[in-house]
Amino acid sequence: MGAKKEATPKTYKIRVSHNALQNIDEITGYIALINQQPLNAIKVGDSIFKTIDRIAKNPLAFKECKELPTKTKMYRRALCLSWSIIYRISNTDIVILGIINQSRWAASRTKLRKIK
Repeated sequence: MGAKKEATPKTYKIRVSHNALQNIDEITGYIALINQQPLNAIKVGDSIFKTIDRIAKNPLAFKECKELPTKTKMYRRALCLSWSIIYRISNTDIVILGIINQSRWAASRTKLRKIK
């Protein structure tokens, strides 16, 4: 009897854009310096990077970003606390485009298509 071969999961190379790194820096900096909660800033930063790790393991687990529609559904949106992590899936890699607070989502979403 033939045993079925399990399909190996497709591996993606993950890349965090300069814009996303700047977003993380702004978020954690604001929490640490303005709100004067450095421990909370560390927790938020860790949570964001854990969500990015989850995206790397299974990028299709998160919903399509309906505000950036495409036929291939390449733009996705993962939620992390009160932030949306927007990323693009291509053939071999995942690009984290930006991290946006849910309250500022409507004003910021159009800029993300232009990030490379």
